[in-house]
Amino acid sequence: MKPISFDELACMPLVQHYEEAFCKATGVAFKLVPPGEPKLRVNFGDSGNDFCSSVGSTPAGCNACLETQVRIQQNAARKLVTQQDHCFAGLTEIAVPVVIDGRHVATLMSGQVFRRKPTRRDFEIVVKILGGEPGKKWEEKVRRAFFATPIILADKFEAIIYMLTVFALHLSDDASRQSIACADREPNAVSCAKEFVRSHAVESITLEQVLHHVHVSRFHFCKIFKKATGITLTEYVARVRVGKAKTLLADPSLRITDIVFAAGFGSVPQFNNVFKRSVGMPPTAYRATLRKQPRIGSLRA
Repeated sequence: MKPISFDELACMPLVQHYEEAFCKATGVAFKLVPPGEPKLRVNFGDSGNDFCSSVGSTPAGCNACLETQVRIQQNAARKLVTQQDHCFAGLTEIAVPVVIDGRHVATLMSGQVFRRKPTRRDFEIVVKILGGEPGKKWEEKVRRAFFATPIILADKFEAIIYMLTVFALHLSDDASRQSIACADREPNAVSCAKEFVRSHAVESITLEQVLHHVHVSRFHFCKIFKKATGITLTEYVARVRVGKAKTLLADPSLRITDIVFAAGFGSVPQFNNVFKRSVGMPPTAYRATLRKQPRIGSLRA
């Protein structure tokens, strides 16, 4: 199972279809960007805010926008949870990390919206930051775009965050399944080892047990397993257990402690650490995301 790359993820039809649907439903910008610190200001294309596009064409505006995007993407990569921040002009930007099998593969960027109605004084401050008046015609164009920027109040903003978070999780699961489906035919020892792990995931599994089951040497097994799957046996065991835990977390009647042992983890701290590293959020946050239902009214302008 070769780890999926950002370019492969970005080419998935699911991403393209969601981008179009999200922008139509919310009127808010959306862009899937690679992980790491951006070197250039993110261009949202047709879904981008006209004010941000105009301001981004000036040196001062471009640098200020890039500074905000660097900060928010750095925080998303470090904490692996959704981040939001304000730019110099008072607009809110959103960054949602896409974590696939413990790897930060991409970030969903969105936002470029106001959380409150802007004032004339707000615009005067923006013009001053940009270095005065670049020209009356240009300033009037930017003024119109500034006050035409969407104002997203609490309920709708919460629903947008929810939609992005759920999509990041769905994209992660879909990419993992695609990676497995595209894998080359595995050696028999690898297939037998994976079946053994799936059948004994709730028990303590050691490499020696697996070697005894597949009847190959330690060196040869470790080599072919890593080549066939792209991960180690230990990582595969964790992946199987996390998958089972995600299914169990959908049942609200089960306690976290019950899920820990039902999925094969030895302790709650171990479960929390492995789950967050793999999924990008703690088990409790993942369960809250599954339970939460956005109100229909919150999606209306």
